[in-house]
Amino acid sequence: MSKKNIEVSEERLVEEGEVAGDYLEQLLDILDFDGDIDLDVEGDRAIVSIDGSEDLDRLVGSDGAVLDAVQELTRLAVQQELGDRSRLMLDISGWRAAKREALTEAGRVAALRVLESGESEELEPMTPFERKVIHDAIAEIEGVSSDSTGSEPNRRVVVLPA
Repeated sequence: MSKKNIEVSEERLVEEGEVAGDYLEQLLDILDFDGDIDLDVEGDRAIVSIDGSEDLDRLVGSDGAVLDAVQELTRLAVQQELGDRSRLMLDISGWRAAKREALTEAGRVAALRVLESGESEELEPMTPFERKVIHDAIAEIEGVSSDSTGSEPNRRVVVLPA
């Protein structure tokens, strides 16, 4: 990929983040919630974070269910505005960041158990976001690998000895 393509791609991600930020700002106004919106680009995704009042916890919901729905609506708003499907990641009140840390640790612990026992281990069903975090954590540990098995909503990570 040429440098020009990378710049265009990053510009596009910034544009996605700006459209998402505008959409979320309107949503917060309608709900009368206070929140500060932060836009960033991480790898090949626009990252949008909202931090602020305790009201925002209602936009996270039980185990992130409302957050996932708001993220999907935001992606659709970006698609409607820009014409292409967005892969932006939304975090509210640091919920996804904390979840990522907990999942990374869970992946490491499972990998260490598999290293010690030599037996594969199947984890609980997870969302695509959760599985990706687990796969990334396991990929950093020598002597183990991971795969996914099953179908949604019961798709799960399997940790395997290498």
